[in-house]
Amino acid sequence: VYAPSPFQAENRLLMIGRDVSTKYTRRGEGEYRRIADYIKAFTEAKKGNYFVFFPSYQMMNAVAELAEGEIPGLVMQSSNMTEREKEEFLEAFAAENEETLVGFCVLGGIFSEGIDLKNDRLIGAVVVGTGLPMVCNERELFRGFFDERNNHGFDYAYLYNGMNKVQQAAGRVIRTMEDRGAILLLDERFLQRQYTELFPREWYPHEVVDIRRMQELLQAFWKEE
Repeated sequence: VYAPSPFQAENRLLMIGRDVSTKYTRRGEGEYRRIADYIKAFTEAKKGNYFVFFPSYQMMNAVAELAEGEIPGLVMQSSNMTEREKEEFLEAFAAENEETLVGFCVLGGIFSEGIDLKNDRLIGAVVVGTGLPMVCNERELFRGFFDERNNHGFDYAYLYNGMNKVQQAAGRVIRTMEDRGAILLLDERFLQRQYTELFPREWYPHEVVDIRRMQELLQAFWKEE
């Protein structure tokens, strides 16, 4: 059973960066620089509050180091935040902020699930990577089990888990009927069939972009407000 989304499609702009990869074999300063450039351009399009979700603290810190001084209002999740620190982090994302605020967070953590930053408290989110969990013995056993049953071991052990985290993070942007926001998925793997088949219906239509095309679409999207 699939319940249609009650939200108006024109209030959401979903884009996929076609020239970015977070595969382990591609990770390095060059790829991190491209990710930082995308984030900078995305958050410069309109003053407001944004979340950027990374697959790991390591990548988050690496991109933040490259973006230092280039992305204003940058705040970061830490790995050992107390409950009070978590509350203060969220409280900073107020609707009446006079300047742009960009929160760097980890995908699958507390800030990508179960929080409601309604209306202008969050106008955009960037999801870096596909959210695939780390390879481990337990998941490899799980993968082997389903490979023997239906030859879809990777999907059950890794893909479904990752895409669930991606959808949860992207879902932070549109929380009410009045919300309007932009979502950017940064990984070329989102263009592959095994990923697009898991997109919810409300993710269509979406736009495949490079940085220049993204800037053009954002300019037109925010102009329609």
